[in-house]
Amino acid sequence: MKLILFLQVFLFLGFSGCDLFSTRQAEAPNQINSNFQYPLTTQDLITNLKNAIHDGNVQNYLACLSDSLFTDKKFYFIPSSSAALQFPALSQNWGKYDEEQYFNNIKTYQMNLILTNENSSPQGDSLIYSASYSLTVLFDQTSIPQVYEGELRFDMVRDSRGVWVIYFWQDTKNGDLPSWSELKGRFH
Repeated sequence: MKLILFLQVFLFLGFSGCDLFSTRQAEAPNQINSNFQYPLTTQDLITNLKNAIHDGNVQNYLACLSDSLFTDKKFYFIPSSSAALQFPALSQNWGKYDEEQYFNNIKTYQMNLILTNENSSPQGDSLIYSASYSLTVLFDQTSIPQVYEGELRFDMVRDSRGVWVIYFWQDTKNGDLPSWSELKGRFH
């Protein structure tokens, strides 16, 4: 009896045209602008970071930060002191997950990062990179600042894959404009 019922259901579905066993059209992949370079040099890493910010590409942005699968150096961010007072979440062991949350919240806005006064200093197997930055984010609301300026310091290391990554990021405010830390705190 059960076999007959099964065959009736199978035949009904087969003739009803529900396409139960046919393959569906593949979904088009999300077209994300990616000009990521394998970061064999620290300049490749900086270029990748700037491009990821400009393109709003979360995966490429996170690829610039250290990953515990490939290095024992866990990513850590130290905010500017004024932003730490204004946004307490910044002072609570801000790590890669926090970077992902913040970046996901702003990735749809047009952004541009300009680095000047770049300096680098090798430190054994790592490198300290510092620069002045100007980050422009074109928000829809005029109440949110669109330009962020300050000084940054990146401590970089080659991970087990032989690529350069940032494992320490320190932000310093200079001048009257808000710092990058304030942007991160606002959009965390």
